[in-house]
Amino acid sequence: MNPTLQPKPPFDLSGRNIWVFGGAGYLGRAVVRLLAEMQARVLCVDLEQRAQQFLTEENLNSAVTPASLDVTEVSATQTFVAEQIAAYGVPDGLAVLTYTSTAKRMDDLSAEDFDRVNHGNLTATFALCRAIGQHMVNHAGGSMVLFSSMYGSVSPDPSVYEAPMTPNPIEYGVGKAGIQQMARYFAVHWGRQGVRCNSVSPGPFPNPAIQKDLPEFVERLASKVPLGRIGQAHEIAGSVAFLLSDASSYITGQNLAVDGGWTAW
Repeated sequence: MNPTLQPKPPFDLSGRNIWVFGGAGYLGRAVVRLLAEMQARVLCVDLEQRAQQFLTEENLNSAVTPASLDVTEVSATQTFVAEQIAAYGVPDGLAVLTYTSTAKRMDDLSAEDFDRVNHGNLTATFALCRAIGQHMVNHAGGSMVLFSSMYGSVSPDPSVYEAPMTPNPIEYGVGKAGIQQMARYFAVHWGRQGVRCNSVSPGPFPNPAIQKDLPEFVERLASKVPLGRIGQAHEIAGSVAFLLSDASSYITGQNLAVDGGWTAW
């Protein structure tokens, strides 16, 4: 075989065009950092100017392109996708970390609240992924990674959320369960056309503010994890990079639990 025709190493993302939605959040930042380190061409998308602020803080402006979008605005999303593809080409990879929640107790949750969150978590993700997937199909395929949660597979343990805390809300888990099914559906729908789609389900990854302000809550979370600790953001990033890379080229329609074993018992 001609050495020049050898395939790239399976974990090599250099030069790959990868879009990360929700890239300025706690877990999103870790994903963007790793992809930039792996020399991917990253488009970091978040609300308002959050992506630009993150890249400036992390000195990533030369490696990552920032963009602003509220994915709940479906018509704006369609325009955004068309504009970004015209500017940067069809993405090889997509990671979607956006979500919506009310943080309300179930008894206080209105039907309108529930509908609004379902729109943000399910309808908006569907519209975004379908718009990009249709271009991937006509390109050279691609890989999508959607973000679910341990609470898309199991219900929250109320004892972890001691008063006055609010247990993880019902609409969050319902949406995350839907994300897993959406990933499976996309995987089957586009599989013959070279588009893979998987979901990742993080376990307990409380952000730094929660870790600082609610240490007893963090301890209760850790006590439910077989590994005996909460997750660190960089431990999610590697899983996303794996699913975006050729190392996972025969994996699609799966949900990868990155939860320290939370859902194993």
